[in-house]
Amino acid sequence: MFIIKKLFLRLIFANMKRNYSKSCSIALIAAIYILATVASIILFVKLNSVLNSPIWSLFCADVLATIIVWGFGLLYENVSVYDPYWSVFPPVAFLLWCFFTNTWSLPVILILVASWYWGIRLTRNWAITFHGIAHEDWRYTKYRESQHPVVFHLINFFGLNMVPTLVVFAAMLPGLMLYEATETANVITWIGLIVCLASATIQLIADKQIHDFRDAHPGQYCTVGLWKHGRHPNYFGEVQFWWGIWIMYASLNGFNWFILCPIAMTALFLGISIPLMEKRQLKNKPGYAEYRKKTRILI
Repeated sequence: MFIIKKLFLRLIFANMKRNYSKSCSIALIAAIYILATVASIILFVKLNSVLNSPIWSLFCADVLATIIVWGFGLLYENVSVYDPYWSVFPPVAFLLWCFFTNTWSLPVILILVASWYWGIRLTRNWAITFHGIAHEDWRYTKYRESQHPVVFHLINFFGLNMVPTLVVFAAMLPGLMLYEATETANVITWIGLIVCLASATIQLIADKQIHDFRDAHPGQYCTVGLWKHGRHPNYFGEVQFWWGIWIMYASLNGFNWFILCPIAMTALFLGISIPLMEKRQLKNKPGYAEYRKKTRILI
């Protein structure tokens, strides 16, 4: 009976998946994320009452939310369900951390401004490029088609879901630690904010330029605007954003091991995201190899 029920539910969701419009798909993703948020908040409250360690409790809540999103990705056979997690969790977590710590100092307000500007912009870009629950990003489809199912599911859980969650959480640590600062914002703190806002704006411009270019020149690689000066200006903006968060932290806490946090984010893009994208571009875009020789990797 359990197997029959499972197959019945799977059939229903599979049919719903095929019939979902883009707007319905986005509503579904929103519902999944609300569920993950509520579950993670409950875990955080209960776990912190036992451990009395807010950071570790937040980390566990982050992991739980990721597992829930990953589970729905399995249900809909679409790893892309996880994609907006990258830009949704940090601003929400920073805001909830304000209520938990009851801290609304100027440096914290600056963190909120930076993270919400970045998060809204990046989530908006995801919504623009999101085609629906039935559409999976080419990178995930590549793994799904080229790997044994068992290997793929291991890559899916650890490499495509959990590793990005861990790296983003690490990158957030300087911002979370800023809530404990006893000093108010100084000139370097404001510079960090400017770096964050400028980085998100660079991403905004780069994404707009490449979307317009692809519409006008399908199948070609973008060489206009910021893309003329760097092969991945959008990734440059992403990396620089997290360095901006660290600058804000360092302005009040000095130079310490937390510098490893933005370094980890930089390593993720230079070691995984960019090489994977470059390999695809070299394979599918004639002339990209020459463009690659003439143009720097970031900016």
